[in-house]
Amino acid sequence: MEFRIMGSLQVQDGARDRTPTAPKHRDLLAVFVLNARRPMTLARLRGLLWPREDGDRSDSLLRGYIGRLRQSLGKDVITTTSGTYMLAIEEDRLDVHRFRRLVERGLRSAREGQDDQARSHLREALDLWRGPVLEDVDPDGHRWVETTALREELEELRLLAVERSVDLDLKAGHHRELVPDLRQLTRWHPTWQRFHGQYMLALYRSGRRVEALEAYTRLREALDEGHALEPDPALQLLYHRMLHDDVSLHVSAGPPVLLPYDVAHFTGRQDLLERLDRLTADPAAPATVVVHGQAGAGKSALAVHAAWRGRDRFADGVFYADLRGDHGRPVDPGAVLSDFLRWLGCPAQAVPATLEHRARLFRAYTADRRLLLLLDNAADEGQVRPLLTSCPAFVTSRSALGGLTDAVRLPVDVLGDDDALEVLEVLIGPERASAERPAMVRLGRICGGLPIALRIAGARLAARPAWTVEHLVGLLDDEHLRLDLLHSGDQTVRSVYSIGYEGLPDKARRMLRMLGAISAPDFADWVAAHFGGEAETLVDAGLLETHAIDVAGQVRYRMHDLTRLYAREQLIAQSGENAVRDTLIGLLSVVMTRVQASRFPLLSTGPADQPLPATPLQGLSGDPLPGRPGHPLPARPGSRSQTFVTTDIRTSVTWLLAERDFLTGLVEDLHKAGLWDGARRLAHLLVPFLERHRFLDAWRHIGELALDAARQAGDPRAEALVLRDLGDLHRAEHRWDRAHERLRLALSMFLRAGAAKDIAHTRRRLGQVLLELGRPADAERNLTACLATFDGHPSDGENGRGAAEAHRALGIVLHRTGRLDEAAAHLSTAVSLLSGLRDRHGQADALLDLASVRMSQELVSEARTLGEQARGIAVRLGDRLLDAAALTTLAEVNLAEGAVDRAGELAGEALEIFQSVADDRGRSRALDILRRTGNPHR
Repeated sequence: MEFRIMGSLQVQDGARDRTPTAPKHRDLLAVFVLNARRPMTLARLRGLLWPREDGDRSDSLLRGYIGRLRQSLGKDVITTTSGTYMLAIEEDRLDVHRFRRLVERGLRSAREGQDDQARSHLREALDLWRGPVLEDVDPDGHRWVETTALREELEELRLLAVERSVDLDLKAGHHRELVPDLRQLTRWHPTWQRFHGQYMLALYRSGRRVEALEAYTRLREALDEGHALEPDPALQLLYHRMLHDDVSLHVSAGPPVLLPYDVAHFTGRQDLLERLDRLTADPAAPATVVVHGQAGAGKSALAVHAAWRGRDRFADGVFYADLRGDHGRPVDPGAVLSDFLRWLGCPAQAVPATLEHRARLFRAYTADRRLLLLLDNAADEGQVRPLLTSCPAFVTSRSALGGLTDAVRLPVDVLGDDDALEVLEVLIGPERASAERPAMVRLGRICGGLPIALRIAGARLAARPAWTVEHLVGLLDDEHLRLDLLHSGDQTVRSVYSIGYEGLPDKARRMLRMLGAISAPDFADWVAAHFGGEAETLVDAGLLETHAIDVAGQVRYRMHDLTRLYAREQLIAQSGENAVRDTLIGLLSVVMTRVQASRFPLLSTGPADQPLPATPLQGLSGDPLPGRPGHPLPARPGSRSQTFVTTDIRTSVTWLLAERDFLTGLVEDLHKAGLWDGARRLAHLLVPFLERHRFLDAWRHIGELALDAARQAGDPRAEALVLRDLGDLHRAEHRWDRAHERLRLALSMFLRAGAAKDIAHTRRRLGQVLLELGRPADAERNLTACLATFDGHPSDGENGRGAAEAHRALGIVLHRTGRLDEAAAHLSTAVSLLSGLRDRHGQADALLDLASVRMSQELVSEARTLGEQARGIAVRLGDRLLDAAALTTLAEVNLAEGAVDRAGELAGEALEIFQSVADDRGRSRALDILRRTGNPHR
């Protein structure tokens, strides 16, 4: 059963009309409906029905009226409890409540951009309207207070619903059908200016511009004559736009979405998309998000995709501007503002002349709008700042735009392996991708995870179904052809880099070109300084990345492989075919000085408390380092020498640890460039560091390159020196036969050259290998010959080091053969010589060897003292492997003294270190001690 009071009183029970006909029954029902769901006493009802009779009517008469209504409508409709009566109906049974609810739903749907739902709700609400509330029972609306209030409320709601419904119809393009209704509405409501504006717009879109302007003139005259008022500012603006025939008024397909097309099958970046969604979800806290990263990383694709997927949240549209103009010139923000203002309805003649006033007007237009801005390819903060308003904004740039202090920054890196494979799979199809999975992985890595490179490679394969992925990978393996092949139609990787490159100042361009000569995965700030000090300019241009702060406290930069290829291409184009080689020569001069300075404390032959002077670039023998035989390496033209001084072993080791990959990569670059002696000498200088820290793979790699370089240079002594270094490598690997082979070959070459000291150094190493091969007599003979060479010279410098190392090696041989006193004597001499040379690493090693002899002599207390001295040195140097060796010796001492638990603790600490550096020999020794303590699994 439905009760209707909008219009005449009506009670409808399905198809049956149950509306009372007797006047007093209708009055009584009207009172009940106005107070639905509220209990009412007889006195209250009597006062509402007969307000001027002061209760003269009897209760029995009123009860009779109520009884007849209950008979007509049902006793469950009008209930009685404790002397009160109530119309007990659900809210949805009363048209007023349904009308309110439908209007509210319609307005909410319109705000959320759900136009079809909004139109449906508002039409249903307006269909309920039959006239003013209780127009038959209370015609003038003064009989009951409730009637007057309800009429005013519902009329406002009705007009609001009509207004929003017309907006939706105009938006949907129904302007012609609306003209008659709007004409009537302007006559019924002559001062309701919103209806006049809608009427004007419907006429204008129907091609009746003159009538639209006349409608405005009539309203303006009526307001002026009757009230001395002007039309509202919004209506005035609409008039001026029509007067100047603003074409944007014809847009009726919804709010403007000015975005470029979305990337088909957008892949990956889910975490970044979700963060962008969160940052723009709260209208009360709009965010400016700077999406930044290197060239080709997919910043624009990410921002455009995020804007498309979130566009429904922005009821007033999504505005887009590409801030990169032709030939890399930044777009004037004033031009962008002019375009945006026109889209927002500002007539062309009303757009201010200055940037400042345009920005102010733009902020005013957008203040109350739910709008998203996407500002693509921003050059700098000055270009962006005038375009920012209270609306959320995505700004893409190769720079992080640090000057926008309130912005949130979202860095975009290259894609990981899985996402890169997904991009390629989408482009070429899953069947083709799965059939060549290994080649797909290689293709993703050749492209370096760079989205534009992946899409171009995928597009080339998609356009050439006869090609296999392996075939394209084979073509791209050639670095000289890679940039040429990475193009598809008008899309090229090279163009991405050229945009940034052309916009650089000359000094930064020069630095980028020079960086193309090196292939290391990253490099430190001192390399950037050598090449011109424009690293941050390149970072802002998206051609370089700030990678990390390394263990030495240096800023490290990283360049994408494809960027490096572009830079090398430009270097050769600008400076000729020898440009790469010349650049490496200049860099090598600085590198060798730094490596020699860092290597000095490891192998110092001078007082450690005296600073090392900056040295000229020299080889180990003191002769100037040549680029090729007989050709010295020149310094970089116009460069200043860089002094790098250190006497602290810990600092030197830390710097070498930070630069290990760069330095080993440089050896490879030098080798590729044909700088044979430079490659060989740099590799030789790195050997003590790589040996001490057991970087055996890196040592092996540069050692083989150095050997090939020495042979290419035709330098027998250099070849022999490298063979000796490789013999040391094989000793560290415990590949004794291979070490013996290399060292025998080196020795024969030195013997032919008659180089006495080189022969002695090689015999010392050969003696150590022969001991491990079970030939102690041969070992002792070689070491004795070695010692004889050095004992005949002063025990300082190279002679002193050679003698110390020979004494130590001979002491180890004598220890193995059971001649403990002789062994102790030689090792004591080695400790003394190394102490005088301030070679802390060598001194600690000799102390541990001597402690081992003392343990064999059962001089446990003396062994403890020696072990503790060695450990003290290890801790000061920060050398974990040396510390583990000292811990093992001290564990043996504690075990001999009966301190089993302490021995286990020390062996456990040593075991952890040996396992972390994959030292199998040390690990076995620590495990043996743990077994002897009775706790093998400690």
